[in-house]
Amino acid sequence: MTTHFYTASSLDGFIATRDHSLEWLFRQDFDMEGPMAYPAFVDGIGALVMGSSTYEWLLKNQETWEYAQPTWVFTHRKLSLPDGANVSLVHGDVHEAFPRIAASAKEKDIWVVGGGDVAGQFADAELLDEVWVQYAPVTLGAGQPLLPRSLQLELVATARNRDFVCTRYRVTRADRTERGAPTT
Repeated sequence: MTTHFYTASSLDGFIATRDHSLEWLFRQDFDMEGPMAYPAFVDGIGALVMGSSTYEWLLKNQETWEYAQPTWVFTHRKLSLPDGANVSLVHGDVHEAFPRIAASAKEKDIWVVGGGDVAGQFADAELLDEVWVQYAPVTLGAGQPLLPRSLQLELVATARNRDFVCTRYRVTRADRTERGAPTT
């Protein structure tokens, strides 16, 4: 089982605008069947993790909940839950919640959907194995940072997907193979 942070970023390192908008992203040319695209990635995902801003953005911008996988939302607030969706609100430390998240993934991988702070908390807890970033040909000047942490990464793969430069990194740390993270 691998825990991935899979996201898109502006060239200047932001995953959303200051007001958490992703509208800039949807104006970009990306092939959903191309290299490192979402459909192939999500096939291997057994559970999703996100922060409350990402969750609220998805609720506001999707007609129905699109994910069949169990979803874990880290928040300090009471949030509404979509009808029929397997969404759990989590309060507290990612390290304490991880065993439940991993069990819900049923031997598949975990996707930290967003945002950068939640991914950073997983990295701090040494529970983040890979970072996938699709760099869009746009700068935002300010916004929600890609990963507001110091993190050492090893480049595993790159690809071009129309206007995007797609990258996949492995988080480098001594214990990465102990949890079953890939070594290639």
